[in-house]
Amino acid sequence: MILYGWLQRSDKEWNVRDYKHKRVKAVTIKEIAEEAGVSSAAVSRYFNGGSLGAEKQQRIREVVERNHYVPNAMAQTMRTGKSGQIGVIVPQIHSDSLSQIMTGIAGELEQNDYTLILGCTDGKWEKEVQYIETMQRNKMEGIILMGTVMTPYLNHAIKSCQIPLVVTGQCFDGVPSVFYDDRNAMRELAALMLKKRKNIAYIGVTEEDVAVGKLRKQGVCQAFEDAGRKTEQLMTDVSDFSVEGGYMAMERLLKKNPHIDGVLCATDLIAHGAMRAIREAGKRIPKDISIAGIGNSWADMVSEPQLTTVQLYFERCGQTAVALLTDMIKSGSTDHPISHIMLGYSVIERGSI
Repeated sequence: MILYGWLQRSDKEWNVRDYKHKRVKAVTIKEIAEEAGVSSAAVSRYFNGGSLGAEKQQRIREVVERNHYVPNAMAQTMRTGKSGQIGVIVPQIHSDSLSQIMTGIAGELEQNDYTLILGCTDGKWEKEVQYIETMQRNKMEGIILMGTVMTPYLNHAIKSCQIPLVVTGQCFDGVPSVFYDDRNAMRELAALMLKKRKNIAYIGVTEEDVAVGKLRKQGVCQAFEDAGRKTEQLMTDVSDFSVEGGYMAMERLLKKNPHIDGVLCATDLIAHGAMRAIREAGKRIPKDISIAGIGNSWADMVSEPQLTTVQLYFERCGQTAVALLTDMIKSGSTDHPISHIMLGYSVIERGSI
């Protein structure tokens, strides 16, 4: 914003801008119009995405590029009521799955001429509410929230939000959402494990996280029931979303029951931590213990052995979220139907099982 303000001076001032070592005069929209032989209104339409003939667009573009003109973003927002910005709220920035979702979001936003503004909560749920409020004050046109846990405060913030908002990774009631078939993905993975192993453990996460915590555990339990096994036979522990958490959970499980021969993990990161604990306990994968996770991260391909996992289509999730959000923005209505879009999955069997 400081850069934009510095560039946009009156036509009597000179902008000392180091552009190929030339001094460039700061021009006005009126001067651009005169040089291009069009009206000032045509130049405004050019910058605001309005209807304009190809010939006029080309003439204006040539003048803009020749003068290195940069429109004042704040003034443009005040004039049009549109910032051209989409806020994206994430719980962390070092997750492989989140980076894939961000790739899908960023590419799709660029195709639609939107600028991405990122807010990271560092796993602090109260920051989600703060970002939603801040992004509205700063005139974002829409928000994509990578869902974690629905709290009363978050629910109120979403219901009160005055701009379009889409959630990814969770299916929140009454909120446009793009999510995964978490229950059936884990059910199919567990069914594969049950064909090969008897003494199976499950390392999950907090069930406050409905998708990863609650639904994936339900998938394991359903697979046990489908196989005629009692769910009481399932050994369980809980980890956070980290390699270290998976390592410690696996240590606890092996200490309680050294005869475990199969481990299902809510995420690949947890699985990689569990693999380390298994090896340090002197057991071999998969000869002594089979293991599988969900996510299909790059690390699964370089681990030894390679990790059996479930492919969730993270990049497509980001793309779908943007498509849903931009449709809501273009409709210009706050009274739009609630869309819940569930994406598919693929089980990928590798050496660890």
